[in-house]
Amino acid sequence: MTISPPPDASPPPIISSAADLLLRYDVLYCDVWGVVHDGVRAYAGATEALMRFRAHGGTVVLVTNAPVPTHRVEAMLEARHVPPDTYDAIVSSGEIALAHIREKGYRRVHFIGPRARDAAFFEKASVPDVGLGEAEAVVCTGLTDDVNETVESYRDLLTDARAHDLPFVCANPDLVVDVGGRLFLCAGALADAYAHMGGRVYWAGKPHATAYAAAKAEASRIRGAEVLSERVLVIGDAVRTDLAGAHGAGLDALFIAGGIHRHDTMVGADIDPDKLAWLFPAGTPGALAAMAALAW
Repeated sequence: MTISPPPDASPPPIISSAADLLLRYDVLYCDVWGVVHDGVRAYAGATEALMRFRAHGGTVVLVTNAPVPTHRVEAMLEARHVPPDTYDAIVSSGEIALAHIREKGYRRVHFIGPRARDAAFFEKASVPDVGLGEAEAVVCTGLTDDVNETVESYRDLLTDARAHDLPFVCANPDLVVDVGGRLFLCAGALADAYAHMGGRVYWAGKPHATAYAAAKAEASRIRGAEVLSERVLVIGDAVRTDLAGAHGAGLDALFIAGGIHRHDTMVGADIDPDKLAWLFPAGTPGALAAMAALAW
C-alpha cells in the first residue's frame, strides 16, 4: 500500500548530477561521513565530484563532527582511500572543542570517551582528567563503549555533573553515526540529555555557528579574500546537523539522501519521492536539491 506524502511537505527536487549546481558556487562546506565515505570506504563518485569542482577553481572545506584533531581526520580519510586532492582543508569538531578548552583556560576536566580511539584528542587537550568534584568542565568525545552503552548508562554521571553545575563540552554534536550500515550513539546524545536536564552545553560543531565560522575562516584564508555566503554551498546527509546548520548560517544546501537518512528516503539505490516528502514536512530546513549520492 502506497502512503501519500503529507500535504504540507516541501521536499527538495531530486537530481542525479550535481555539476550544474556545484559550479554556481566558489566554496563547498562538505560533510564527510555519509557523503565522502561510509565509515569504511570512500564513495568514488563523491570524491570524483569534489576533485572536479576543485579543478574548476573551487575550494572544498570538509566539515566534520569527528571528535579528533585535524591530523587524525586526515589519517582516517587516507585509511578509507579518500584521495588528498578531494579537499583543501578540514574543520573538525574535535579541533573546535580543543580551541574552546584553551580559550576557557580549563585546568582540570572530566573526560568521557573511548581513550584508545580518541587518544589524539586527549593528548592534545593537555588537561588533567579528574573526578567530577574537582573538574571545571565535562569534556565528551563519545560514549566510552558505544557498542554496549546507552544514554541511560550515563544518567547518574550526568545528574552528578548537573549538581556541580559543570559546563559540558560536546566534541561531537552528532546523535548517531553510521559505520558500514550500523548506527552508534555519539557524544551529542549525551549532550542532548544533559541539556534537557538544564545543563550548560558547548556544542563544538554542526549545526552550530562554531562550525561555519571555522569553515569560513579556512576558506577565506585559502582563497585570499573573505568568502561571501551566497557563494557557499553546504553538502550533507543529516537534516538535524547539515541542513539545519546551513539554514542557521544563511547558506544554500544540497541533501545527500543515501547517508544517515537512507532508511527514511531510499528504496534500493534510488530516492523514493514519497518517502523523501515525509522527511521534509513544513518547517524542516530545506535544500536546493537531493541526490542519492554525490556525483558530478
